[in-house]
Amino acid sequence: MPVLTARSLEDLAFAIATAWGSAEEEARILASHLVEANLTGHDSHGVGMLPTYVRLYREGLLIPNQKLTPIADAGAVLVFEAGRGVGQKMAHEAVACGIERARALGAAVVALRNSSHIGRIGAYGEQAARAGLVFVAFVNVADHDPIVAPFGAARARLGTNPFCVAVPAGPGEEPAILLDMATSTIAFGKARVARNKGEAVPEGALLDRDGRPTTDPGPMVDRFEGALTAFGLHKGSGLAIACELLAAAIIGGQTIVAPMRHGIVNGMLAILIDPGRLAAPVHSRTQIEAVLAWIRSAPPAPGFDRVRVPGDPERVMRAQRLAQGIPLDERTLTEILEAGASLGLADAVLRARLGGVQ
Repeated sequence: MPVLTARSLEDLAFAIATAWGSAEEEARILASHLVEANLTGHDSHGVGMLPTYVRLYREGLLIPNQKLTPIADAGAVLVFEAGRGVGQKMAHEAVACGIERARALGAAVVALRNSSHIGRIGAYGEQAARAGLVFVAFVNVADHDPIVAPFGAARARLGTNPFCVAVPAGPGEEPAILLDMATSTIAFGKARVARNKGEAVPEGALLDRDGRPTTDPGPMVDRFEGALTAFGLHKGSGLAIACELLAAAIIGGQTIVAPMRHGIVNGMLAILIDPGRLAAPVHSRTQIEAVLAWIRSAPPAPGFDRVRVPGDPERVMRAQRLAQGIPLDERTLTEILEAGASLGLADAVLRARLGGVQ
């Protein structure tokens, strides 16, 4: 399996984004976001998404250089229309506006409508946490066939609908905790990664087209046959429904029942809070550190080396992959190179970007 440096993958992603017409700033934001997903271990939302983005661009379902359009401004409430713009840039800009407003008012609610795929939601939690703000986000996934079966259902009715919470450690720092999860047992992208590697998905994560449990991701990834399951039985299913309603229905975005064009559309409802308006910062930080230390002090259960809190696995993986490189399976790398070639990039140009292969 090839192992590549973060820099080489970022250069490759940048080349492909500029080839479809993104301006330099947009291409840099996209490339950095994708590679950061790989660094944190979330390959499902990393550079392996590029072939999908190229398809969306060619079908007019991802629009380069789209302008984020303010729809409403009610002080602490901001509503933006993304118009299928490159999602990583659309969401980054919307959260930046929310940060500015939350700093001024103490809190802000940001609604982002109709964006193309915004990627790893944890990136926006990190963005807010570095500004010293709490971040809570509900996200829906629409514009394609539903792929998640609600609890008790044998057929898909929902998207993977992520939920995210970030609690800041302090301004300029990474989050004290970062909870970023799909409401499905596994993200669709993780099924794609498993298919590309020729691996099975975990038991209980997938149903076949007849509603029976399966571990074969091929039919779901290749033909959208079957369904992912919601995590945690009725609990994850309920949270997925809440994400659908909060991140799309109530903000005027595209829901899972709207007419589809077989793209990826995300809506997001994000809440940003300045914790300094709730309690003295010294008190908050002391208590956050005390709570996390208390949790980590628990003796690990059999099969675990230690107790972790949300965000710990990403921190460990990031340090490891920065030092050792990012593994990428052969099929994913081939698909990325083919997607770049379909945009007119010469094979030599693409391979030159991969000078960091280890």
